[in-house]
Amino acid sequence: MERRGVLGLAAAGTLAPRIVHAAAAWDAVVDPRTGTLGAALAQAEKAGRPFRILIREGVLVEKLTVTTPNVTIEGSGPGTVLSFGTYAGLQHPDGGSWGTGRTGTLTIAAPGVTLRNLTIRNSFDFIGAKRDSAGNGAQAVALAIGREADRTSVENCTLLGYQDTLYVQARALLSGCTIVGGVDFIFGGAAAWFDRCTIVTRAVPGAPNHGYLAAPSTPADQPFGLVFSHCRLAREPGVPAQSTWLGRPWRAGGNMALTGQAVFLDCGMDAHIKREGWTWMGYKGPDGEQRRLTPQEARLFEARSHGPGAGPASATRRMLGDAEAARFTRANVLGADFSR
Repeated sequence: MERRGVLGLAAAGTLAPRIVHAAAAWDAVVDPRTGTLGAALAQAEKAGRPFRILIREGVLVEKLTVTTPNVTIEGSGPGTVLSFGTYAGLQHPDGGSWGTGRTGTLTIAAPGVTLRNLTIRNSFDFIGAKRDSAGNGAQAVALAIGREADRTSVENCTLLGYQDTLYVQARALLSGCTIVGGVDFIFGGAAAWFDRCTIVTRAVPGAPNHGYLAAPSTPADQPFGLVFSHCRLAREPGVPAQSTWLGRPWRAGGNMALTGQAVFLDCGMDAHIKREGWTWMGYKGPDGEQRRLTPQEARLFEARSHGPGAGPASATRRMLGDAEAARFTRANVLGADFSR
């Protein structure tokens, strides 16, 4: 577990964090004015059983990793904010850079974790870095669901970032969430089901291209990747029409076994979505040569899209028929043992 105060951010006071214990439903209640989520997670680790944490409204400036299984972290609404500002290009105390995978404000590294009614943000100043030509290594994850985090459930949460907001590497269900970003801001190789989420593209002043929603890195032998069901694709003011891709397939590390799988089912799309839908992503092949993984080589599809961004079928925007789309159910994607 990473401590509050990483990268020079001081703790709010010199006294030990105080957690107020609840009598019934909650194992711990955190008041951001006097306590920390980190202290509550340490208590959960000692308990060695399913553990429920309630966080009162307020802002917690912490960078944390959940390593205890079956923990529930519930906020009191969108005013319950967990915030930190690490980005990939920042110098790490070990001498290297942080890299994308270590930047998460909150990282889930244990199975059966539930997050509910929280705002999780990476507060890195992406706009300022771009303005000052200091945006190299601008990947800054808000929520990372690691490979150890099987059966993660994220309910009614808001995830805020710009580049790489949500990193999903294990089976996950996200329902009723708002996910905000710009570049590849929902990415990873997991099987994940997004149910009635709002996916918001952020405005970047002067940007000719306003990014990519999804960047799946799904293994070729895995039938399902990032599946968006009945979601709404929205945009901030200032994001032009025809400026945003649905996504691009990510062949992480040049791994030829990754083909990228993502599907949008019954989603409403605003006019910022490009008519071409999907585009290519570069990678370095086994021979060291730079190559492109195209939408035609990957598994990127739609079914029954609607709204002004629902473009016509094309070579890069492939539509599933009803019979093909029927395979993409929550049960098929997440598996029968995903009990949430």
